[in-house]
Amino acid sequence: MEKLNAIFSPKSVALIGASSSPGKVGHDIFANILHGGYTGTLYPVNPNARSILCVRAYESVTEIPDDIDMAMIILPPKIALQAVKDCIQKGVKGIVIVSAGFKEVGGEGAKIEAEIAGICREAGIPLVGPNCLGVINPHPDVRLNASFSTHLPEYGNISFISQSGALCTAVLDFALERGYGFSKFISIGNKAGVDEYDLLEYYHKDPETNVMMIYMEELKLRPGFVDQVKHITSGHRPTPVLVIKSGKTASGAKAASSHTGSLAGSEAVYNAIFDETGIIRVDTVDNLFNYSGAFSAQRIPAGNRIAIITNAGGPGIIATDMTEMSGLKLAAFSEKTDALLRECLPPTANFHNPVDVIGDASSDRYENALSAVIQDDGVDGVLMILTPQSMTDAIGTATAIVNIYKSTEKSIICCFMGVVDVSEGVKHLQTHHVPVYMFPEDAARSMGKLYEATRWLNRSIMLQYELIFDRKRAREIVNECRAAGKSILGEHDGSELLKCYGFQSPPLATATSPEHAGDLADEMGYPVVMKIISPDILHKMDAKGVLIDLKTRESVENAYAGIIRNAKAYKPDAEITGVLVEKMLEKGQEVILGVNRHPGFGHLLMFGLGGIYVELFKNVTFRLAPIGRNNARRMIRSIRGFEILNGYRGKPKADVEQLEKLIVGLSSLVTDIPEIREMDINPLIVHEQGKGATVADIIITFEFN
Repeated sequence: MEKLNAIFSPKSVALIGASSSPGKVGHDIFANILHGGYTGTLYPVNPNARSILCVRAYESVTEIPDDIDMAMIILPPKIALQAVKDCIQKGVKGIVIVSAGFKEVGGEGAKIEAEIAGICREAGIPLVGPNCLGVINPHPDVRLNASFSTHLPEYGNISFISQSGALCTAVLDFALERGYGFSKFISIGNKAGVDEYDLLEYYHKDPETNVMMIYMEELKLRPGFVDQVKHITSGHRPTPVLVIKSGKTASGAKAASSHTGSLAGSEAVYNAIFDETGIIRVDTVDNLFNYSGAFSAQRIPAGNRIAIITNAGGPGIIATDMTEMSGLKLAAFSEKTDALLRECLPPTANFHNPVDVIGDASSDRYENALSAVIQDDGVDGVLMILTPQSMTDAIGTATAIVNIYKSTEKSIICCFMGVVDVSEGVKHLQTHHVPVYMFPEDAARSMGKLYEATRWLNRSIMLQYELIFDRKRAREIVNECRAAGKSILGEHDGSELLKCYGFQSPPLATATSPEHAGDLADEMGYPVVMKIISPDILHKMDAKGVLIDLKTRESVENAYAGIIRNAKAYKPDAEITGVLVEKMLEKGQEVILGVNRHPGFGHLLMFGLGGIYVELFKNVTFRLAPIGRNNARRMIRSIRGFEILNGYRGKPKADVEQLEKLIVGLSSLVTDIPEIREMDINPLIVHEQGKGATVADIIITFEFN
């Protein structure tokens, strides 16, 4: 995407819709470019003005005698369309449309936006917007502030992408107050052309960008997006990507008929994408800056063993609590470190982790303590906490920290509590790119995010399973369902489809009378399970349509009558086709596997501990199909309670390897059969290690065109 150089580093800019009236967008953006020290050539375009801010104006972009790299358009949709055509004729290399009134309002505006996008796409010209704030590049060789922001931000190594223009101005003001600098900054608005995919790729190739931040409202998932971003976050020159995604409370599954559907709202899709790509999701703008500041220092801890040095007990305790909550742990010091601390600290100090250097600590005492713990091989990173006492030397302590920071590769994050009394020290740390925060919670959380990146970069990558599936038979089954107008499969007919992809089901058959049920149970052997069969009753437990551990013929015949009676009471008009008689499974761990198809994203896979409590506790994880062994493995290990499957308190280990294979099989099934809209395998009984897993209940819903 070298074409984006015309947007971020243009040698010439034409502002089409420049205005001589202060307060108008066309005036203020022109003034910001002009007064921001832009190093290129700026051309205002306005057929009704001779000049803008003493700069000669042109009637049309085609009248400008020189080549134009970037055109910024601030015009209503109809006039903007003609301006775009003029830019194509002129040979402009990149276009940014700031003005609104396009897709976001619908109708004619949406049609014009689509036409503009098509024109630019055909011409091979990158299009940013419409309905955006603009673009900023503070690099000394460019100094482009083509935006609403009155201040050109400091130059730094963070690049920002925002779908919201209004948020951009607040972010820039926030960054100015906290001393953050940017390499590139852009608002993409309606994303008619350039989107997050293009910009992530461009930023990754940019040697001046070490951290990427995104404010996202929606994502258009392109083919290859997951693999491309995974390469960005963990391939050659891994670059951290931090995202704040709005709209977390929107419900996307109100009408879902399955457990998976009710849990797999749009946020589950985004979380799956972020988990698969290594994108780090944050909840607030404050944390977006906190974490980007830590990542911009480019120091990822080797592990999660953290030392805390503080001059006050309370903040040290807070940091300790938050450290453990952030996936970190307190490092255990070596005997050598303990001895060094006892030499340099007063007897009243605490020599164990967290180290308390006492409130009257001088900068030398901080320096000696930090020097001792940073050399310990059992310490991966250090949190330095300073509270301002009357004898505290904030600038001296900051200087000492910077000196040691330059001599080590380990992560050091500081918390200088307060504002006025510590300001000089904070500024000194910021100048030397040492992450510093006002509160210990923020410092600890930021270190936790760094370790999250460590785990992502060091994740296990195993060889893929070589699995054989009966795709031909699976397609035949689906075609038969389509021909018969059958859109829902239950346990009896769904088992055959799942069998094509490696799933096993117990012996089962459909009974149509109490006597028939007794005959089937006698044939397959006791105990058995019996379940109602009805396309109108999807959740059988709710209808009291399931009875288990039936050990005699008499109990089976009575169960048949009771299940039918319960089903009719639950839904009098339900179509009942019989009662399923199924050989009762050996004991094992209940899990749930599920699928929900999301327009624009594809099939979302779900895994969690199963049974009747899956929706209550929502202890599930998601991935977008297709996935292989490694993502299946991480899905299983990421849920709370994985220890239950891994031999908790002496219980037999479950057959986790077979579970991984089944998740890969499920991914292949929905990739091969896109007609599947929803699916629940709940529960899947995972037996002891080496004994596989068995499907206990199924709901599969198709959506045929």
